[in-house]
Parts: sequence; structure tokens; C-alpha cells
Amino acid sequence: MSDTTAAALPADFADLAPFADWALDTWRERYEKRLDSTMADMQAFYDAMMPRLSEILEHCDSFDLDDLPDDARNLLLLTFSLCEASFPVEAWRQPRVPDSGSADLEMVREPPL
Repeated sequence: MSDTTAAALPADFADLAPFADWALDTWRERYEKRLDSTMADMQAFYDAMMPRLSEILEHCDSFDLDDLPDDARNLLLLTFSLCEASFPVEAWRQPRVPDSGSADLEMVREPPL
């Protein structure tokens, strides 16, 4: 979901629609979203997702990974972004890794979804 169109989510998760812009296809996009986000934005995303995480995973697990409906896939992508945002929220209190200077990560190959 790399464009500006909001990602469709399952009806039971409509409350997460304000965070649909976190449903990003690649790790690099998620990483850049994290770096471009304020801590307030990441905290709001984290606070909305964490209480629903078990329910989200249960919903996604009800489908075969190779045959996810688009709305469930978008929900799964939100959980990937939650992983990307969790350390800044829980530990660092900033989008970048502390004391990392201008270091950057480069992924050679994106894992398959």
C-alpha cells in the first residue's frame, strides 16, 4: 500500500482506519515512515494497535497466508509497522536508534509476505 490511498481494513477493525497509512508493503517504507513520524504519531499508532494485537493476529491466522484477502493483508502490514514503531515507543522515545549518528540500514532482500 505504497500510494496515498487509504488501505481497506476488515470491518471489525474499522477503528484502525486512521492508521491505514502505516499499511506499507516493504520494510524500507515502514522504516522511512518511522523516521518521518513524530513520537506523538507513533505513540497514537502503538496505543491503538497494541490492545488489539491478539485479535488482529487471530483474524489474520484464520486465512492461509498465500490467500489473504486484501483487507486482512493490510491488517497484517499494520502489525509489521507496529513492530517497526514499538522500540521507538517502548525504549528509545525517539524515531532513530539512540547514538547511531547518521547510520542507516540497507536490506539486500525483502522477506516474502
